[in-house]
Amino acid sequence: MRLPVDADRLRTDVEANAAFGRIETDDPGARGRTNLTGTGPNREARDHLVDRLDDAGLNVTVDAVGNVAGRWVPDGADPEAAPVAAGSHLDSVPEGGIFDGPLGVYAALESVRAMQDAEIEPDRPVLVVSFTEEEGSTFGNGLLGSSVATGETTLDEALALESDAGETLGDALSRIGYRGEGTLDPAGWEGFLELHVEQDTVLESAGVDVGVVTTITGISHCEIEIEGEANHAGATAMDDRTDALAAASEVVLDVEAAANRIAGSVSETAVATVGSLSVSPNATNVVPGRVELGVDVRDVEYGSMERIVSAVRESLDRLERERGVETTVARPFDVRPTPMSERLRGAAHDAAAEAGRTVLDLHSGAAHDAMRVARVTDASLLFAPSRDGISHNPREWTDWSDCAAATAVLAGAMARAAGAAEATEKRR
Repeated sequence: MRLPVDADRLRTDVEANAAFGRIETDDPGARGRTNLTGTGPNREARDHLVDRLDDAGLNVTVDAVGNVAGRWVPDGADPEAAPVAAGSHLDSVPEGGIFDGPLGVYAALESVRAMQDAEIEPDRPVLVVSFTEEEGSTFGNGLLGSSVATGETTLDEALALESDAGETLGDALSRIGYRGEGTLDPAGWEGFLELHVEQDTVLESAGVDVGVVTTITGISHCEIEIEGEANHAGATAMDDRTDALAAASEVVLDVEAAANRIAGSVSETAVATVGSLSVSPNATNVVPGRVELGVDVRDVEYGSMERIVSAVRESLDRLERERGVETTVARPFDVRPTPMSERLRGAAHDAAAEAGRTVLDLHSGAAHDAMRVARVTDASLLFAPSRDGISHNPREWTDWSDCAAATAVLAGAMARAAGAAEATEKRR
């Protein structure tokens, strides 16, 4: 069941999407975009996807949080059967690349068109899905559309989220015409498959065509506040200071040390990052009085994540004793590691073998919508190689041949999950 993926058609779709929010760069080899939820470019990207879904004969719906779905019901399929879904997202980080998200959406659409071209009709419907606000660049912490669809976040909570400009998600979706009705229901899906660029160098280094993800990393975000005392930088003696930034610098090093320790002795995939600092009053001639830090902790083993978070708390307790600062820590975002479906992973391996493509099992260090969907039904995540592992950057690149190869595996896996092989055999 080799499916005729049209590499040129796929490339045309991804390149067309890249124009929505296109940014200029000094690097002639880079192609970037800024496509934030609720903006003009985001509306254009959604409109274009809807047109392409329509062109392929799919019935398009938009739910109340802006998730877009195109439904294909082959003539021989049971329209009431649980559908197989595939897709990803269209939004980007600021100044991101052109493949992260859109490749998965348009690869899912190309998989449907490949089945149509081959006159292969699964015995159940197929959905092509684009989830809202996966990146979390404007509203919330990310994975928002899939979080609402799976009940992790209520619709009212999501629609009330505000951008930095004070606009709610509900108002932003209404303004661009993508606040629909109802919500997607992944719990009623037969399964969900997502194709994404790897954002690492494992596949490239191994010379392998496609990655089949075993587990998606867990993620914890810790928000830390350190209160010291702002004072004159010249008139305050060194032993009279309560320097919040000096204390924060120790937290940064303690987080790094804890992650190195856990990665070296417990779980080699554990990582932790202090990725944001806000210093107040942030003046050169003032001893810093207050610092806010953002900590990101990830691993495929939740126990190792807990150890790193415990080390963060121990660091803050020590700083209160030794430096006299006051500290608080909150953990507003905590997602456990998510294993992928063995059934759908098997379908991907079978599809790769039939397509003559090499595969490698690996974990994902980044979060994806598939991890939310996996809480309510079977889910699978596939990777296409990333050049130099660069992502969230205009230099993000996956060769077009690699995009097509990974899409061929996705198409075969979708067809198998939707019962195409069984349906074809019955019709014989």
